[in-house]
Amino acid sequence: MILNHKFNDGGRTNASLRRRTILFFRPTSLISRLSLWHVFSIFYLLSSITCFAQEKPASGELITKAWAAQGERKFDEVLEYTQKCIDIYQKEADSQHAVLKDYPTKDQTPLSDVAVACFIQAEALMRQERLLEAKEKFQYVIDHYRYAVAWDPSRGVYWKVAKVSQESIDKINEELSGKTKDLKSPEKPKADKTAVILYDSGKEDVVDYEKYGEFTNVSSKEYKYVIADQEGLSRAVGEGIYPNTTSVRWDPNFQKLRKEKKLEGSHWDYVHSPDLEAAFLKWATCNEPGGVKLYYTGLILEKSGLIKHALKCYYAIIAHYPGAVGWTYWHTPWYVGQAAMYKIRFLLRKHPELGLKLVDTRIHIVNGYDNNISNDIVITSPGKFEKAPVKKMNIFSRLKSVVSKLKKKKDLKGLIGQGQVKLLQYQDGSWQLLVDEKPFTVKAITYQPTKIGQSPDEGSLGNWMKEDFNKNGKIDGPYDSYLEENPQKPIGDFQLMKDMGVNAIRLYHHPKPINKELLRDLYSTYGIRVIMGDFFGKYALGSKAPWNPGTDYRNPEHKKNMLESVKKMVEESKDEPYLLFWLLGNENVYGVACNADKDPDSFFQFANEAALLIKSLDPYHPVAIASGDTLYLDRFGKYCPDIDIFGANVYRGDYGFGNLWQAVKEEADKPVLPTEFGCPAYAEGLTQEETEEAQANYHQGAWEDIVLNMAGNEGVGNSIGGIVFQYVDEWWKAYEPRKHDTKGFFTGPFPDGYMHEEWLGVASQSDGKDSPFKRHLRKSYYLYQKMWNE
Repeated sequence: MILNHKFNDGGRTNASLRRRTILFFRPTSLISRLSLWHVFSIFYLLSSITCFAQEKPASGELITKAWAAQGERKFDEVLEYTQKCIDIYQKEADSQHAVLKDYPTKDQTPLSDVAVACFIQAEALMRQERLLEAKEKFQYVIDHYRYAVAWDPSRGVYWKVAKVSQESIDKINEELSGKTKDLKSPEKPKADKTAVILYDSGKEDVVDYEKYGEFTNVSSKEYKYVIADQEGLSRAVGEGIYPNTTSVRWDPNFQKLRKEKKLEGSHWDYVHSPDLEAAFLKWATCNEPGGVKLYYTGLILEKSGLIKHALKCYYAIIAHYPGAVGWTYWHTPWYVGQAAMYKIRFLLRKHPELGLKLVDTRIHIVNGYDNNISNDIVITSPGKFEKAPVKKMNIFSRLKSVVSKLKKKKDLKGLIGQGQVKLLQYQDGSWQLLVDEKPFTVKAITYQPTKIGQSPDEGSLGNWMKEDFNKNGKIDGPYDSYLEENPQKPIGDFQLMKDMGVNAIRLYHHPKPINKELLRDLYSTYGIRVIMGDFFGKYALGSKAPWNPGTDYRNPEHKKNMLESVKKMVEESKDEPYLLFWLLGNENVYGVACNADKDPDSFFQFANEAALLIKSLDPYHPVAIASGDTLYLDRFGKYCPDIDIFGANVYRGDYGFGNLWQAVKEEADKPVLPTEFGCPAYAEGLTQEETEEAQANYHQGAWEDIVLNMAGNEGVGNSIGGIVFQYVDEWWKAYEPRKHDTKGFFTGPFPDGYMHEEWLGVASQSDGKDSPFKRHLRKSYYLYQKMWNE
């Protein structure tokens, strides 16, 4: 992107100079009137201008250098690069901003870079404790560049420069006043908590659609439900559910709230409102496309405890809008019909007292693994609800039942691996991981106990495997962490993870060197193994590519460097007892300092080449990939026969992983491991206790789905466990590493609709006053302790 900007700027400048040159020399009589000195002066001036135009650095190049200098705390260089950007490009930036009336959909060069240059200057002042000067500079950004947005390649998101500047001012004001945000008593929500009270709940709890129409062309792309009796179907489903669009307007509450002006504004502002009554009425009457409208209406009904009505709402999507599409923050398609189907199954598992099951329902999106919805083919079998025996099965005992069944299975179809760690596939297509000839469920977690104040953005991120801040000869996080209620009794994270039931942690062998002695003790003393990863060009790690444009999976030099990195990883740990298996990448298909998103074929072909290298060096441990959800899953299935486990970072909501298991079975027939899943323990408007409860509920839904889809259970049978993200909060992720930021980073299926990246731990660093030692264990920690130890 920056290279294109550089080319365009250069092109415009040179063209402009050429035009000026031609116009200047056209009146030749002028030259005869000038002295020779004047002529030489003019040519010298023109050549100087031309040289300056050719040598003028791109604004993006200056910003890249400024960020790098900021990370190294070279503040003189920061000022040099940022001021040069401002001096050269401010006039053009101001012109661009003058015509804006709202935020643009993407960054604009040089406006974005000039705004960021001012922001970097303010941040540099703040890091030098020059808070009043920093505050003044941040205010300058707000006053002059209100609509500037910039791309953060390290996180893959656009950010609003003025908005973040205001947040920095708020932090400075907190610092100067000595007051901090009270998380236990959050700000009062904008609306009071209410519940939905239905005016028309419908005539049928389970709607018999065949009474009111016909399912035509089932199991084909021409599927359609044709309504024959719209009035009858409307009476059956009740208010807020298609095709009943009138009952809600007769609802006395609708009339009342509209009169009180409580239904004004965008319906999107109501999605996570505690005023569920207003939210339901707003969504039930909005102009959003039918599938999306029904999904969020169902979500609000679900929150209000109206499960039967929510089920009808979700099923209406399957019947009428199976191919409905929404878009994620990352601009990847979200298939609403599939989500509704899995929501129904989740709710029926959660509420066995309803005595229902959904049978013969399937929505298959052909070509649904890219970002191009124009080539999608939707094949639908709507299925139906049937009565089911009311049975309650304790999820905590279900895993024992699965393992018991597996021990009796003898019908092997295939075997991968030669050593202690093997993968078995049974004749029914299900998969199982074996360690030392015993079924092994991956109960793993990402472990990175970053000391508060450290940040990769500032170049200050340490190596937790070697840090000993209290200088007692022990590594801090693993051995010296303690619970906030008992500071005199160090326990250590390794012991706390063992108590939690963790049997593996996810690590990367770079950019910081690993401590093999530490990992040996992790295994020998605590029984916890290691999933060892290589970033495989993500964030330009391993490829030695420049951050911008990042790793190119067709570049021979980059590929050579990455294979050398992988080889180093394998040779370093292949004979270690702590090793469980290898992991390649980290959601590379989303891009960010690599081009896997733009060239997935080359990426997956090369990933398979790396897997073959690993197996030539170590045939005793499986190879997994950490992809991004199911994006380009079909390419993985086509090009990666030698990668043994399909892993993906998946954040879909509290109902689990949706069609992940079925999709992988159909496209690749590999065992499946969610390599990241989790939920923040912070939500705007909720207390600390409420958010911890919400986080625990999310994790319970995720783990239940993992268990449900293991071999020997009623799901797809290809789940082998999961990796929770993460053990303990890291405070650097929202930029200011000394503050536990509460701002939402991007929208997603979380308690308040936002991802709060600094709050993902099942443990926190408490108030941060004794980092990296102090721990607060959240409800999700104790939930896993119960689920993983029974």
